[in-house]
Formats: sequence, structure tokens, C-alpha cells
Amino acid sequence: MGKRTGKHHYLIGQDNRSASELDLDTCLELLLEEKMHGISFSAYTKGQKPGDELTREQIEHRMAILAPRFNWIRSFSTTQGNEHIPQVAKAMGLKTLVGAWLGEDADKNRNEVDKLIELAQAGAVDVAAVGNEVLYRGDLEETELLDFMAEVRERLPSNVPMGYVDAYYEFEDRPQVTEACDVLLTNCYPFWEGCALPYATLYMQDMYRRVQKVANGKRVIISETGWPSSGGNFYGAESSLQGAYLYFLKAMEWAAEDDVEMFYFASFDEEWKVSGEAGEGDVGAHWGLWDENEKFKYSNLL
Repeated sequence: MGKRTGKHHYLIGQDNRSASELDLDTCLELLLEEKMHGISFSAYTKGQKPGDELTREQIEHRMAILAPRFNWIRSFSTTQGNEHIPQVAKAMGLKTLVGAWLGEDADKNRNEVDKLIELAQAGAVDVAAVGNEVLYRGDLEETELLDFMAEVRERLPSNVPMGYVDAYYEFEDRPQVTEACDVLLTNCYPFWEGCALPYATLYMQDMYRRVQKVANGKRVIISETGWPSSGGNFYGAESSLQGAYLYFLKAMEWAAEDDVEMFYFASFDEEWKVSGEAGEGDVGAHWGLWDENEKFKYSNLL
């Protein structure tokens, strides 16, 4: 958003829970003067879940909604139709952060990594992510992850940076993983640490800066941050429609003004997260900017 002549920090550092819809929409209009940085792609429609095969047509349909608003798309897997996501994004002029999903299944891990390399060699990957919160979940040992990272770095085109996605504190606690990354991909969720909304954006910024401190000058990207619009509370963090809109605007405004690369989570609501692999409860289904019917939740501007 470098074309603006001044900084427009209308929201950051303020308790805007009583802000009018007009005030919030004014901030959204400013953000939309140029595209926002990035968004996590929500592929699964109602009734679908991870493991179901995704079609190129459904990816194209949702990508067309996002492409006018964002410069980058993030995907989480390279198999079962997820490989269409970076291919379609590239066809629509977007850049891609493409993840290979790693877990406990060795055969699936091999397929994910091989497909990531294939996509990168075809020019569909701008940043490669080897695993997503695999250490947080305990699916792999650190040494196993490091082996995958070393393999991917060796096989990737030299111009494609490689990193690992996890919570910000994992990079503080695991210097070998931090060292193995070309780029650090950090998930920052004040909600999941029970942070009340008025302090959430500042806390998220602190998470980011903590990763910067251990990055040794490497590029740091916020790979996920967001706030749920419904589904319940987590200690002092309350889910609500206006709270989610406020957090989105504050986060994106700060990222734009301070040139922080940020992928917002998520694009569309996905019901499988309630009881599926994510197991987040009712709140899991309400992280999207668009609802499951592909209607933007917070404004008539989109």
C-alpha cells in the first residue's frame, strides 16, 4: 500500500468494540485501494473434509472470489486435488505459498513432498512450506522434520525459498529448525492464548517480533492469524462477528503499513473443523472471512 501519502492507523491500539459499521467499512475501503497481501485458501465446501478429492472446478470458483482482493494464496497440501490450488492461483496471476502436509503416515508424507517438488519445478511455487505445525502436534520428531527439510531444499529450484510453519514459540525453542529455514513461517493466534480483543493485535505483533529476534536476519512471514466470528470463547478471548471484523481490519492495516507479509486465516468457513482432524469444537467452523455459502460476513463492500 505504498501509494498512500500518509499512515492511516485508524484502529490499531484502540478499543473499537463500539465502532460503527461506517467506521469499519471506511477502514476496509482504504485496505482495498490496493490488494491485501495473502489469504489461506479454504478448499472444502459443505459436506467435504480432508481426504476427499477436490476438483479443479471448485478451486477455480473460490479462487475467482479471492483473486481480486489478495496477492498471495496459501495452500496446505499437495495431494487429493490440493495440487490444483497453486496451479489455479498462478493462472489467475497470484503468488503462492505451497505447503506439503506432513503427519504420521510415511507414505502420505512421501507423496506430499514429491508433489511439492513437482509443482515447484513446474513454476507453481513461490515459497515452499515443509509441514504445518507437525512439531506442535507431535506427529514427527524434530530430526525427522529436519531430514524432510534438507531433502526439499536440495531438490527445490534454487530460486524457491523453503520454510516450516508452526507457532511462533517453536522457532524460539528449536534453533536447528530455525537455522534450516530459508524463511520462517509463523502462526500467531492471540485468540488461542485467551487474549482479550482490545490487546490482541498488539500481542500478535509481539509474537511476530519474537520470531524476528531469532531469525538471524531471515525473512519472517506470518503464515496464519485470525479471529473466529462465532462458536464460543477461549478464556478471555471472545468470538463475535464484530470482533472478528475488527481483528481482521487491525491486523491487515498493520501489515500493510509496516510491510509485514501476512496470510490471513481463513478465506471461507469450513464445518469439518468442528469435529474433524482439527478438532477445534464449534469455534473451528467460523474462521472464514466468507461464510460457507461464500458470502462476505462483515460488509456489503465485497
